[in-house]
Amino acid sequence: MTPASSPPHLPTLILMTALSTLSLNMFLPSLANIATEFDTSYATVSLSIAGYLAVTAVVQLVVGPLSDRIGRRPVVLGTVGIFVAASIGCTLATDIWTFLGFRMLQAAMVAGHAMSMAIVRDTRTERQAAGTLAFISMSMAVAPMLGPMVGGTLDTLFGWRASFWFYTGSGVALLLLCWIDLGETYPRRDRKPGDAPPGRPVDLLRLAPFWGFALCSMSSVGAFYVFLAGAPLVAAETFGISTATLGLFIGSITMGFVCGTFLSTRLSKRFDITTMMLAGRLAACAGLGTGLVILLSGHLHIATYFGATIFVGLGNGLTVPSAYAGALSVRPDLAGTAAGVNGALIVGAGAGLTLVTGALMEATDAPVTLLSIMFGTSFAGLLATLWSRRMRAALQREIPTD
Repeated sequence: MTPASSPPHLPTLILMTALSTLSLNMFLPSLANIATEFDTSYATVSLSIAGYLAVTAVVQLVVGPLSDRIGRRPVVLGTVGIFVAASIGCTLATDIWTFLGFRMLQAAMVAGHAMSMAIVRDTRTERQAAGTLAFISMSMAVAPMLGPMVGGTLDTLFGWRASFWFYTGSGVALLLLCWIDLGETYPRRDRKPGDAPPGRPVDLLRLAPFWGFALCSMSSVGAFYVFLAGAPLVAAETFGISTATLGLFIGSITMGFVCGTFLSTRLSKRFDITTMMLAGRLAACAGLGTGLVILLSGHLHIATYFGATIFVGLGNGLTVPSAYAGALSVRPDLAGTAAGVNGALIVGAGAGLTLVTGALMEATDAPVTLLSIMFGTSFAGLLATLWSRRMRAALQREIPTD
């Protein structure tokens, strides 16, 4: 087979996902220096994060359906090419608005994550996809931890523009790798008279099982967003710990996720995806529920408090890969659309929950409020999982899964 017609190797998919994650957070340590050089406020420079997240949601809604029409390969090559050009633009920017404009264009790289999800489903059965997605998800856990460290080092040694030169070089390398290794995986078929018309995005949105899987993903990842929004306040005002120590606790929830995804790679081939989702939601709810009981009984200790939140990471590692695989399997012919819509919904839910958490934390008992919101969000994921199990039975009677 020629490279353009052969499926990509797993390292290529991992790198596509990792760079889409690094594009968000690697340059965070440089925000203050960027504000100083462009003589603008920190709030204005922060648009490079908030605005970027908003654009990624739109990008995923576009590239998902587009890949179901023209294929995965041209979408990946096109969006990585845009990312490279945008990275060069950021590097050469001489004012804040030029910088922000090119920064928004960098959001095209989020297609790497969405397309890697769709490609996995194109080339694997549902249970195999869940295991592979769990493996890829580990890169999403490691990249956020390493990204700011690399970015901070580059900024210290060479200045903030070095991070964007790093983006440029990484993008070029990934583009070459994808050109060589990323073959088309979308199962195109020659249509014959009388064949059913090709699927449309609206066809997917009308299916209740898709929404069950999507809501589970939104709630599961949403609990992590809640933690990121509220943990710094609890750490500073309640426990009086330093930002360095807080970093260890944030890393602990990430390590919980790594453990959960590792278990998923081993167990997903043996158990149905909804069973994996249920196990993850029960783990998250049990850990947070226990933490709440201890807290409400008058025992406030940093170990038990943040120990409870680790179960969110563990539960997400068990749940999210299977929930993603389920969403992409409802209509395999619309896997690209499902990946894009699911990703956009997760970003939107995360943004909304972050705002709600910030508002509630300032007006109430912060430690109780944080665990309560996390528990409520995780419990919503449990309800979505139970709904998915019920809808899945109906779906299997209509559209057999592999």
